[in-house]
Amino acid sequence: MTGPDTAPTTRILLCDDHAVVRAGLLALLDSAESIEVVGEAGTGEEALALAARLTPDVVLMDLQLGAGIDGVETTRRLTSGPGAHPHVLVLTTYDTDADITRAIEAGATGYLLKAERPEELFAAIHAAAQGRTTLSAPVASRVMAQMRTPRPTLTDRERDILAQLAHGLGNREIARALFISEATVKTHLGRIYDKLGVDTRAGAVAVAKEQRLLP
Repeated sequence: MTGPDTAPTTRILLCDDHAVVRAGLLALLDSAESIEVVGEAGTGEEALALAARLTPDVVLMDLQLGAGIDGVETTRRLTSGPGAHPHVLVLTTYDTDADITRAIEAGATGYLLKAERPEELFAAIHAAAQGRTTLSAPVASRVMAQMRTPRPTLTDRERDILAQLAHGLGNREIARALFISEATVKTHLGRIYDKLGVDTRAGAVAVAKEQRLLP
């Protein structure tokens, strides 16, 4: 029973595709006061189903979930639509600008790196349950840097190549479609990745769509 001087219990749903990581988090959170793990999921789809049934206060969410929908899309579905929603606290090893931007825009309340101390994780969970934002220090620095930096400006050619990427074309196909060499395509891709702060084709398309750089 919760007494007058005891913090209310925060009910947690874990979502991570690695069973060993989930086991470690379960053991760690079991030692924390006023935190109860009510379920664990290995995929985004499983997290959505469990969240609907268990109604946790906070979903502790990894970003990369293997097969199926990723952590960003799972977060978007958990935090949108009618009715009450759990708060989502991202806990991941990924701290690129693209990952952070996508997660926050999808509705994540906080963004922590797995290198954080247990005490920081516990505090972030309680903060998330109250709707307060917590960011790991490196993540906060990146967010501030993004706020101070204007959105990237892409050339017309870079936009053309991004549009082809969005349709799933490879470098050779893009070169043929735009009447340029594959070497030129690779050069433009390198510049696009730098401007968008990503290192994959999928990341470039995702960021371009979120920042409305594509039609």
